[in-house]
Amino acid sequence: MSPAAPAVRIHPADSVAVAVRALITGEELVVAGERVVLAEDVPAGHKLALRPVARGQTVIKYGFPIGAATAPIAPGAWVHSHNLKTCLEGVLEYSYEPTSPQRSPSPEEPALSVAKGRGGQGVRPTFMGYRRANGRVGTRNEVWILNTVGCVNHAAERIAREGAALFSGRIDGVYNFSHPYGCGQLGDDLAHTQRVLAGLIRHPNAGGVLVLGLGCENNQMDALLELAGNVDRDRLRFFNSQDVTDEVDAGLEAVGQLVAAMTSDRREECPASDLILGHKCGGSDGLSGITANPLVGRIADRLTALGGGVILTEVPEMFGAERALMNRAVDETVFRATVALVNDFKSYFLRHQQPIYENPSPGNVAGGLTTLEEKSLGAIQKGGRAPVTQVLRYGEPAATRAGGLALLEAPGNDGVSSTALVASGATLLLFTTGRGTPLGFPVPTLKVSSNTAIAAKKPHWIDFDAGALLGGAATMDQLADDLFTLILDVASGRALANNEKHGYREIAIWKEGVTL
Repeated sequence: MSPAAPAVRIHPADSVAVAVRALITGEELVVAGERVVLAEDVPAGHKLALRPVARGQTVIKYGFPIGAATAPIAPGAWVHSHNLKTCLEGVLEYSYEPTSPQRSPSPEEPALSVAKGRGGQGVRPTFMGYRRANGRVGTRNEVWILNTVGCVNHAAERIAREGAALFSGRIDGVYNFSHPYGCGQLGDDLAHTQRVLAGLIRHPNAGGVLVLGLGCENNQMDALLELAGNVDRDRLRFFNSQDVTDEVDAGLEAVGQLVAAMTSDRREECPASDLILGHKCGGSDGLSGITANPLVGRIADRLTALGGGVILTEVPEMFGAERALMNRAVDETVFRATVALVNDFKSYFLRHQQPIYENPSPGNVAGGLTTLEEKSLGAIQKGGRAPVTQVLRYGEPAATRAGGLALLEAPGNDGVSSTALVASGATLLLFTTGRGTPLGFPVPTLKVSSNTAIAAKKPHWIDFDAGALLGGAATMDQLADDLFTLILDVASGRALANNEKHGYREIAIWKEGVTL
């Protein structure tokens, strides 16, 4: 695309373009060789018609249908909720038609380049990580305090706060992750809580873990620790608060023991293939599928080509774009698992008598996204062209050395899905956004903005501006090189993500079942 282009057609087959800036009635544009006169104002990030669309005819974006016109649409007209509707249905049958994986093109689509930055052009990149006894590699060496039940949240917070002050400078930090669950939970609700906590217990960014219980909760300590599996017991402490005189004193003693075990830990040079990235979008706008998401897709391509792993979740934001992922499955077993992942989530919606297309969110709509198909086609670009090698159920750990793209069962909710990525083993998150959010999670969470305006307005939220592509300040290759270098620097501890600098660290657990 040319510098400061007013609108972008993403795919040659598209019947719409996306406004890069606010467009006004009567303005004359040339978009991909097509001359269009604006019939009405079009906000930035929203769609304008490039050719006539009859009522009932599908509108094409990213080279795929994103819905059907509910009224005739003239060239130059604003295309949005007033004249476009979803075509999504319920549970579907699918056939495996493996293809060479393709990502919907971004405004610039040059060939993938080898990472520059640390190590130089053509040298396989590395980072400085903490290699654990089980072979997994962390990007931080922290003590994590996890509670089995919300009743002990305050005690966990006190232990973390006082522990951080006592042991400052000896490790990378002491943090607790509060939640309201664990008491009176049954069925899937209890299982979800346990799976997420178990995933955090075995996470490689936690050089030491203290599990704080109460004693009478449904989420019993023994069952949780058994689910966590083979954990280095030298790096684990646990007790129920009802069994000790002062839970804060006991907790601080346990943290001191963990810090003593961790102080000999040192970063060592590790290949980039030891990274597991979690890719997430939140507060998306109409530019997310043009800038930030394709950029993060480039990172997925680059890391998986090196043998590393990327996890993609937000299953409802695959609806309407699921075939593109299914046919990238490495074999029919993975294909069938992907079909089950998508249809099971649709059944979850239907079981609760909710439509499967109840998305985009109000913020997404204000930013220019109209239908779930449109949102999904933009969202899956965060997975690049990487082959789908794993399908993970909620809380299931990603296989080491599997590489490729893993699809993870979790909803689109920012807190729940980001926590799920961490619980499955992601050691750093890339979080794309067009509207902005301050959220941060247990691991470094790099926010990648789709537009420069939000990056300038919220520099304490945004770590990287993909909007530079729109003004012609950088090419997609240049941005990919710069972002990959930033990832390696943050993974190595040479830099901190904004969520770490400003103390944004939290978890959220998927609640689906029964509470007594």
